[in-house]
Amino acid sequence: MPDPLAHFPGYALRRAANATMADLSARLAVIDMHLSDASILMLVDQRRDVTASHIGRTFDIQRANMVPLLNRMEKAGLIAKEPINRKSLAVVLTTAGHHQLAKVRTIIADFEADLIARVPEQHRPHLLPALTALWRG
Repeated sequence: MPDPLAHFPGYALRRAANATMADLSARLAVIDMHLSDASILMLVDQRRDVTASHIGRTFDIQRANMVPLLNRMEKAGLIAKEPINRKSLAVVLTTAGHHQLAKVRTIIADFEADLIARVPEQHRPHLLPALTALWRG
């Protein structure tokens, strides 16, 4: 039976996002990582002064959800908190966090290569700009 909603771009986008994120989540689960964990590791690796509130704003994670998420990652030995100044703590990667990040990057690189291979070659240069226009407005 044909899908009566398949011609709606929003519906197609949601289906594509659900399918691809399920695939990436399954790949990350092999190393006991969630997509949010992997995203945080990648962000924290970029700067030494990233705070929990900055992470929350970047990924639209509410404070009530951010605290247990970071506590779980800290308990797993992936991140630590270091003082930036008298008021703020930076979230930093531990040695174990750096090792886990290397695994995450390999998984994401393979995922991205598989993902782009599914897109017809003539559409590949336009895919990321089009998607970015949808969520950044």
